[in-house]
Amino acid sequence: TIGEQKVEIDFLKKKVQADIRLRSNLVEPAYKVLSISHQCKLLGISRSQYYCEPSSQQDEKDFNLLVKIKEVQIEHPYYGYRRIWREINKNGGDTTETTVRRVMRRFGITAVFPGKNLSKACKYHKKYPYLLRNKVIRYPNQVWSTDITYIKLPTGNVYLMAIIDWFSRKVLSWRVFNTMDALQYANLLRETIEEYGCPAIFNTDQGSQFTSDVFIKVLVDYDIQISMDGKERALDNIRIECLWRSLKYEDIYLKRYETMKELKEGINAYFNFYNTARFHQSLDYNVPDEMYKCFQYNELERKRAA
Repeated sequence: TIGEQKVEIDFLKKKVQADIRLRSNLVEPAYKVLSISHQCKLLGISRSQYYCEPSSQQDEKDFNLLVKIKEVQIEHPYYGYRRIWREINKNGGDTTETTVRRVMRRFGITAVFPGKNLSKACKYHKKYPYLLRNKVIRYPNQVWSTDITYIKLPTGNVYLMAIIDWFSRKVLSWRVFNTMDALQYANLLRETIEEYGCPAIFNTDQGSQFTSDVFIKVLVDYDIQISMDGKERALDNIRIECLWRSLKYEDIYLKRYETMKELKEGINAYFNFYNTARFHQSLDYNVPDEMYKCFQYNELERKRAA
């Protein structure tokens, strides 16, 4: 119509002298009489040209985001792009998961991951079947598991044992030992049961400390079902393997503790962070303490209402 043509002519009069490379800057989003697509058509550019940012502007945005990513990695070098994205936005940022992943790929930023380490069994001890294959874990204290990992100090190796709850991933208890004496591991198990109650199933690998009579006796005394990983099946106890990976690559390998005192203080601080502040992808980015306590609170409320 004549009216539409007049609007178009008035719009183009202001733009006619513009260099073609600058035409995308001449689109006026606030000019409601003509849509953005209509303005682009009149200017002889595509909508994608209008929305496309110059490489210099994109580079500046990427570098600004890179700074934020590196700030997170200084504190948490083990974080992947999902946790980094959440950490940036938690601290007031405004970006997307996809953008963080793209920038990390562009600049070659990756998290670190460990290799495998298998325990050795004692052929004279009784072995128990693995009970967790295809098992659905529905609540805390349904399944616990434990393992021992060694840590190198300048004065020699020490041994860390931890007990975790499979549902919440919460580290229930831990202790560092100088020896591989099975009795001290059994004592830690008993103390954990007395504090948190009995799990329905307790899973370990086939290490000689866990198949020893003194350790098995604690589980039998409390009528707990015993589950053991298959031979050379580290992934059967995947929860504890993930814990060791996180602890070593997020803390121990970075801080290189010199003394037993420093190591214990560091592990205590890390497990406190792990239980109360570390995002867990498998928990839909909740933290273990919330999962463990929230379930118990909901159960109490349900029982009171019944």
